[in-house]
Amino acid sequence: MSAPRLLLKNVACHYGPVDVLANISLTVQPGEFVSILGPSGSGKSTLFKLLTGAHRPDAGNMLFDGLPLDGRRPFAFMPQRDALMPWRRILDNTTLGLEVQGLSRHEARKRVMPLFAEFGLSGFERNYPAELSGGMRQRAALLRTVVQDKPMLLLDEPFGALDALTRTGMQRWLEAMWAHHRWTAMLVTHDVREAVHLSDRIYVLSPRPARVIREIVIDLPRPRMVDGVTRRQAAEIEADILDTLFHPPTDLTSAPNEDQTPCRRSC
Repeated sequence: MSAPRLLLKNVACHYGPVDVLANISLTVQPGEFVSILGPSGSGKSTLFKLLTGAHRPDAGNMLFDGLPLDGRRPFAFMPQRDALMPWRRILDNTTLGLEVQGLSRHEARKRVMPLFAEFGLSGFERNYPAELSGGMRQRAALLRTVVQDKPMLLLDEPFGALDALTRTGMQRWLEAMWAHHRWTAMLVTHDVREAVHLSDRIYVLSPRPARVIREIVIDLPRPRMVDGVTRRQAAEIEADILDTLFHPPTDLTSAPNEDQTPCRRSC
């Protein structure tokens, strides 16, 4: 069996005297969409800081395609806010990551332009961010992320600032885009419904210091939420996850690791 795209094994991290992550172990397979769920302050975003090199782990191993990261950064990162620069037109916002990598603005534009229609942004290339809706800004931010052509996407609560209706629309749009492109993606979110809607698997974290207390395989058919049966099944999974979040196990030494059978939706 080939190595996972991403493997974290017994990763720990602290900030000063505060233990944030404790022995986190998880995997992400190529083409898989995995979500990280946990209570506020549990260290979900700290995982991304470790992967992107903003912080170093205090213990454990982080492997990508079977090799230690060791300074490699094979991730394209999309933060919580769209982080579009208000003085740059949408076209030049979406090329920013490529320009940082060393491409000329001319070459970066040539790579980005064919994707505007697919991302629902055709005709808005020369608009400024303030002239776009929240959903369109998030699509521009995701375009800026995926056009970098990195092996894996890191999505840090990308729809958290949107209203409920726009957020639902963006979740459906992202699911369709993922099904078409089969990106390898990890999503950090506090939205249980969002995680169930988008994910192949979900890791549930305990309160800080965070440990993996559940691994849940979401075996619902795609596209999700299109019929009453699937919505009812999804609601049962959501209720089960919420029960875990509100009543985490008291003995965290028995929390699951990557060698144990994952808990499926019937748990």
